[in-house]
Amino acid sequence: EASQGDMQTLIPLSFLLMLVTLALLTRSVSGTVATLFVILFSILTAMGLGGYLGFPITPPSASAPTIILTVAIANAVHILVTFLHEMRLGREKRAALVESLRINMQPVFLASVTTALGFLSMNFSEVPPFQHLGNLVAMGVVASFIFAVGFLPAAMSLLPVRVKQIGNDDSHLMHRFGDFVVRRRTPLMWGMAGVIVILVAAIPRNELNDVFVHYFDDSVPFRQDADFMTENLSGLYIIDYSLDAGEAGGISDPQFLREVAAFADWYRAQPETIHVSSFSDIMLRLNKNMHGDDPDWYKLPEERNMAAQYLLLYEMSLPYGLDLNNQINIDKSATRFTATLKTLSTNELLALEERARMWLQQNAPHIANAEGTGTSIMFAHIGKRNILSMLLGTAVALLLISLILIFALRSVKIGLVSMIPNLVPAAMGFGLWGLLVGEIGLSLSIVAGMTLGIVVDDTVHFLSKYLRARRENGLSSPDAVRYAFRRVGMALTTTSIVLVVGFLVLSLSSFQLNAGMGLLTAIVIVFALAADFLFLPPLLMKLEEKKPAVKPATTTA
Repeated sequence: EASQGDMQTLIPLSFLLMLVTLALLTRSVSGTVATLFVILFSILTAMGLGGYLGFPITPPSASAPTIILTVAIANAVHILVTFLHEMRLGREKRAALVESLRINMQPVFLASVTTALGFLSMNFSEVPPFQHLGNLVAMGVVASFIFAVGFLPAAMSLLPVRVKQIGNDDSHLMHRFGDFVVRRRTPLMWGMAGVIVILVAAIPRNELNDVFVHYFDDSVPFRQDADFMTENLSGLYIIDYSLDAGEAGGISDPQFLREVAAFADWYRAQPETIHVSSFSDIMLRLNKNMHGDDPDWYKLPEERNMAAQYLLLYEMSLPYGLDLNNQINIDKSATRFTATLKTLSTNELLALEERARMWLQQNAPHIANAEGTGTSIMFAHIGKRNILSMLLGTAVALLLISLILIFALRSVKIGLVSMIPNLVPAAMGFGLWGLLVGEIGLSLSIVAGMTLGIVVDDTVHFLSKYLRARRENGLSSPDAVRYAFRRVGMALTTTSIVLVVGFLVLSLSSFQLNAGMGLLTAIVIVFALAADFLFLPPLLMKLEEKKPAVKPATTTA
């Protein structure tokens, strides 16, 4: 229901907001229409391939179209904005398209590869729906690159395009902003470094904590029913134990029964407990029944043979077709113990499980191999396991992306420096989350790996223009920064705004895993733009301030 609701409301809303935002920023109706088809083709390709591969539609994977929409638009925007910029400078349409492809082919390809790698890192997740989400978005990103460099230029060459020529871009907003960054590079670098340190220091304030029932907001019938059930009937959170007596027929041992009864009393005394069901309760009632319902005999049998006979009599008296196999095993060596709990967070559930384990170790020597099980325990543990697996996935993605950038940019130093603005945004985002919220759920554990590929997009485009200015035009480092802002600053701003709008739409989802993921991703993208505009350029100028301008290339690729 949550998946269907998201697909019926969020995807149309995303399309509407994206197109309005794109039209306002590019001021081109034909460009907006062509970009719309690039997005549609990318989504249909990814979801179609997902269907052939047998991916189920789950709440996480249902957000794939919205994420593909926001990520795929970036490739089209870079080509489109450069094309319109060239036409405003006076180039003829075909020449402007060729120049846009020449300038953007490598960075768009690199951004697509790194973005796909970031989402593919979600395959390290312990949760299959997140694996499906990562694979669907990765396929959509690859498809968007193909359509952006194949379909978009062809469509723009056929559609009418009207632009207002400006002759030169010396008064361009990004040109002035580039001048500001160059003039204020030292205070900007140290100021951003201070903000980064403060936010990164707040990361430990985050605590892994989830409430399974709260994955859905109050508008979802399941959440309403679950809350009503917990308040008026029973609870959804259950811990099961298999209490092993260590021998066949051992559940009739009076000492074992006393320890089971004591464990049940301990659980009932815990504030998290609603109800406890144990085999010792049956034996208490049987002993009382066999003595004429005398309340004084509401106690456990003191002899093993007597307890075994009571159990046999009880089994034989059950109606036809009923047995105790849901509570005891065949050879009567173990019994089931069930604790029904209130709605608990991950940490509360794990803390209760740990207290129970310690109590059994200290007070129940005749009970062996007692570990809490059940879906509640599974969800409580999977969050922590997911954190560890996604750390590995993020590390692998970071290594691959670093190698790709070093090779593509033909500079080990620049490739390594590029990792700073790629890693810093996620760290800043989690730091701000720690200050404002302080809890990280299951879905937020995948944000670092997922956003790594997205934020690389800004860095790749800025560095490619910076290096082009250094190598082809022979500009100094400050002039190369101005050139990069002038050529790609508006495109990066446009794509970032579009991405933020798209992921903020996802934060409206009734499925809280998607909502939290969308909100934190939007925060990370904002920090990524700030890092690439206010921290990376001063850092480049600082590292290359003594490096002379390169002699311009005699030929242009």
